[in-house]
Amino acid sequence: MKFYAVLLFAFFTVLLLQMGDCQKKEKRTPQQIKKNKQNKIRVVNRNNAARGRKLKKERLFLDRDLKPTFIMTQVLDKGRFQKPKETLNLTVGQSIELRCKGDNIGWAYPSYQNISRLSIIQHQKYSQLRLDNARTTDTGEYSCWGRLCDGPECSKDDLKMGQTYIFFTDPAELFVPSINYFDIIYLRSDQPAIIPCRVSTPLAHVTLHREFPPQEIPANGSLISYDAKKGFIIHRPNLEQKGVLHCVANLKGTLQTSSNYLLLYAEAFRGPPSATIEASSNTVSGGEHVNVTCTALGNPDLLVDFTWKYPGQQDERPVIITNSWRLIDQQNGHTIRLSKSMLYIDDIEIIDVGDYICTAQNVMGDTTVATAVFSPW
Repeated sequence: MKFYAVLLFAFFTVLLLQMGDCQKKEKRTPQQIKKNKQNKIRVVNRNNAARGRKLKKERLFLDRDLKPTFIMTQVLDKGRFQKPKETLNLTVGQSIELRCKGDNIGWAYPSYQNISRLSIIQHQKYSQLRLDNARTTDTGEYSCWGRLCDGPECSKDDLKMGQTYIFFTDPAELFVPSINYFDIIYLRSDQPAIIPCRVSTPLAHVTLHREFPPQEIPANGSLISYDAKKGFIIHRPNLEQKGVLHCVANLKGTLQTSSNYLLLYAEAFRGPPSATIEASSNTVSGGEHVNVTCTALGNPDLLVDFTWKYPGQQDERPVIITNSWRLIDQQNGHTIRLSKSMLYIDDIEIIDVGDYICTAQNVMGDTTVATAVFSPW
């Protein structure tokens, strides 16, 4: 009995202690509860903050990898380097040296009348472009890019590029010279047209003029605007803007006139040239001659290439092929390019009888037409 009494006493003692602990927990003050919650929130917030810093770091790393790198530098005197400005203003007779980082660099620059003044050297870690004794014809954009090559085929690396536009100013030659004295500009209703009156200094004030009737054409910025790097931009060309125009530059009272520009309103052919074929005679006898003419209509500024297939081709039958083209104005005021290819055969033989096939092709595609030449033999 004594043993059971001791065991029962121990049981009630443990039970009382547990009930005391529960009462202590229930008697926690509101301040204690609030403080405990705040501690838990701080722990959660610290975890979220650490996670946010990690994500931000990853985003910065990705953005840094995808952001294009400017790789061009301008070499100054005494071995100093600087990132070239978007636009540089130099004078004729000066020299300039540009460098682009990379072991395989491509360059683009204005076309030169004397290429000996320009040199490009690829070094181990950079490419060097140097232009000596600059002229107004050298005015334009100079750009470089990294080249990604897979065997003989290479492409531009869009993430490694550099560019700058350089004005080479000559007060005696305000306009950048044009190769042609009389340039043709095609006006299309579906795209802007540019009259390339570029100047050698952005300080020159340039106006646009019509030859007949003589008048200045205002450039208000909406229909027509001017960009010293491009020329006059006609944003919405129309038929009434056809004619002969020129530009006038004014620099501190000194006036200069550009070359003339012929503006033609062109029909917007969106596909390959439209082609037809015709023989001078579809029935020929031995000893006669025949002309087969392939005619193509298309964009006035797109060249057309002709290819022929004819009966005596594999036997190397002698033929004469002549190509020509001209611009023609249609009754609706549009200008188109008419291209012709004529195949001539003299002294017809039996080998010349059969199908004559012509293919007219431009950058938009090709059209194939055919006609047959018969003989009563």
